[in-house]
Amino acid sequence: MSEKQNIRDHKRRLLAAQYELRRKLYKAFCKDPYLPSDMRDKHRYKLSKLPRKSSFARVRNRCIFTGRPRSVYEFFLISRIVFRGLASRGPLMGIKKSSW
Repeated sequence: MSEKQNIRDHKRRLLAAQYELRRKLYKAFCKDPYLPSDMRDKHRYKLSKLPRKSSFARVRNRCIFTGRPRSVYEFFLISRIVFRGLASRGPLMGIKKSSW
């Protein structure tokens, strides 16, 4: 199941990257107060016609091992649960479990 979710998330990332420039351009035109309102409305309409999944807000950071969507460390791309296990076993370079 996690592999399926990670593949879906990867496809969303590719789609978001593909439409990123167009989306930013349309948003800039929509927010510009010096443009005529009909032109802003035209660009707002074009923005609404872009695919919904092309927004970076829909992209979710997921654990590469389990596919867990929450509490994922962005630097390692793994969840806190997997991180704790790997840190205690020792395969993460420079990370060791603290004990006092």
